Amino acid sequence: MPISRTIPYLFIAILTANTLAHAQRTERHILSRYSETDIASSLIPRADWKPFPQTAAEWQKRLPDTLQQRLIKKGESWLGKDWPAISASLLLTSVRTGDRTEYSNFQAKRRAHLMSLVLAEAVEGKGRFAEDIMNGIWSTCEETYWGIPVHLYLQKARLGLPDVEEPTVDLVSAETAVMLALTDYLIGPVLDSKSKLLRPRIQYELNRRVLKPMETARYGYLGNVDDKPVNNWNPWIISNWQLTNLLMEKDEARRAKNLRYSMLLLDNYFNSLGDDGGCDEGPSYWFLAGGSTFDALEILNQVTKGKVNVYQEPLVRNMAAYIYKTHIAGNYFINTADASPTITIDAPFLYRIGKAVNDPLLVQLATWAYTRSSQPISGETTTKQRALFDWLSLPEMAKVVASSKNLKAPAPASVWFSDIQLMGAHTGNDLLYVASHGGHNNESHNHNDVGDFIIYANGAPVIIDAGSGTYTAKTFSAERYNSWYNTSPYHNLPTINGIPQSAGRKFEATNVVYTHPANTSDLRMDIEIAYPPTTTLKKWTRTVKTTPQNTIEIGDDYTATAPLKSLLQTFMTICSVNTSQAGKLIFEQANGKKVSLDYDAAKWKVSVEKLPLDQSDDKVFRQKWQVQDIFRVLLTNQSLAAQDKFRYVVSTVN
Repeated sequence: MPISRTIPYLFIAILTANTLAHAQRTERHILSRYSETDIASSLIPRADWKPFPQTAAEWQKRLPDTLQQRLIKKGESWLGKDWPAISASLLLTSVRTGDRTEYSNFQAKRRAHLMSLVLAEAVEGKGRFAEDIMNGIWSTCEETYWGIPVHLYLQKARLGLPDVEEPTVDLVSAETAVMLALTDYLIGPVLDSKSKLLRPRIQYELNRRVLKPMETARYGYLGNVDDKPVNNWNPWIISNWQLTNLLMEKDEARRAKNLRYSMLLLDNYFNSLGDDGGCDEGPSYWFLAGGSTFDALEILNQVTKGKVNVYQEPLVRNMAAYIYKTHIAGNYFINTADASPTITIDAPFLYRIGKAVNDPLLVQLATWAYTRSSQPISGETTTKQRALFDWLSLPEMAKVVASSKNLKAPAPASVWFSDIQLMGAHTGNDLLYVASHGGHNNESHNHNDVGDFIIYANGAPVIIDAGSGTYTAKTFSAERYNSWYNTSPYHNLPTINGIPQSAGRKFEATNVVYTHPANTSDLRMDIEIAYPPTTTLKKWTRTVKTTPQNTIEIGDDYTATAPLKSLLQTFMTICSVNTSQAGKLIFEQANGKKVSLDYDAAKWKVSVEKLPLDQSDDKVFRQKWQVQDIFRVLLTNQSLAAQDKFRYVVSTVN
């Protein structure tokens, strides 16, 4: 299942606070340089701030007719539907069975139910959806906890049933808050027509569950606890908290104070990044990490009349560029850690960012993606304000696309993110693409895969990083590395004396050097420290490079204290593999094109195994890889020396 713009609730994780590859916290003061006086003096009062239309007539004037009809039809599909209660048993499912999805899917359906009704009413303006919206608001306000149960570790009572006396803010509760805030903003008079108590109830619940807790909350994801590094939770939650505060807080002094505090906390995310703006969580998570940061920056720019505008900061521009620099072809992106290999690109969103930071290549990616999209944004994503801004930008974007002379995706010859140690490069003829990374084994969503690489040919995958299975209770627990897809033997790496890479910050790549001479790219790193000392390795140098001959070469050079007892090299693929010719693997892609990988037949014996993918958390792989099987190609070393060199050459087959 491609991750589309945002990650569905079933993928929401308990994210541990991990560091980037080698980036240290850097105090940049991108937002904290704006004083309380700056914010208070420039902030548009709540009654005057109109970020979105508030009448059906204005929506109808600004949205394409086809989108209006889609929104109304979607709302109609929910008319008369019940609002089933949330039982204690359902809340306890994840603790009792480890299944995260049952509750998350149930809750996500409730949120989609309400938001679809609200949007339909906002666009149509006839009151047809009002009764159902009233029931949806009341049902949502009656929920004991707006988040998901696996995030109850934020409460003192920990996992189990939620403690109603300790409201805590997680990803989904922040999204719920902004959904209700937008409901109040978009159709306030409609709510008043049903009952004068609906909007005060929304106000009360938002203040009790989100606004007040966030004023004093000390959460690791905010970066206000022991200076711990942060991940996508920070901008994702802060962007929704900001909008909720700005739309709903009636006390202007408190509204301004909360806004500036959110800016100080968002700076913790900026400070945790390397100067190159790389996202160690991968491109699909970028839409929640960097993407949510841009959601916040857009709100800040608008509500302060342009006073808070940091779009030209080098780090901010680099964060925006990350997404096109990690694009491979079609909907394929470099996937590291838990990131998905494919993304349905939110073209209007990337267009708005590209325009804001003045990056023509990001605008180019957006316009190219727009021409490939059959429908505008659905509006049921978790970043609801993003969808609204997207819709409002559609007429402008359509004009830009119509006048564009270059509707191809940008394809940089090579990219390098030094802080997360990630490279990507095309061969000179653009037929092959390779990406590889160093880093360490305590990154966010880590897979114990230092030195891994992927190869694409003709715009399609050949050697892959399989990605992540469905999140379960063990995904972010001590059992994480019991799952095959989180371990080095199921990445394109060696297994040495039967020993895989280990988890932890100290298991890393060293002596990492990237060079980009004319028409080639070359990444060299030592990866022996990524394995425990019991391997007997003294050194293992891996080289990943493109060549002037339009091939890709993977080189390994190792020294151990004694002859190895066993050595396996894995290649993961979704291609059928022909091994009949000694020293050559022939990968046949789904499009019928072929790619060869040459190896030294005197040193290796080859075998191929098909992964069964029959466990509950494995089935998602068939969706991620277009219902194709995943194969593990194994080279078993026959020489087992104390010192040796290997070279694998990948080329297209005419």
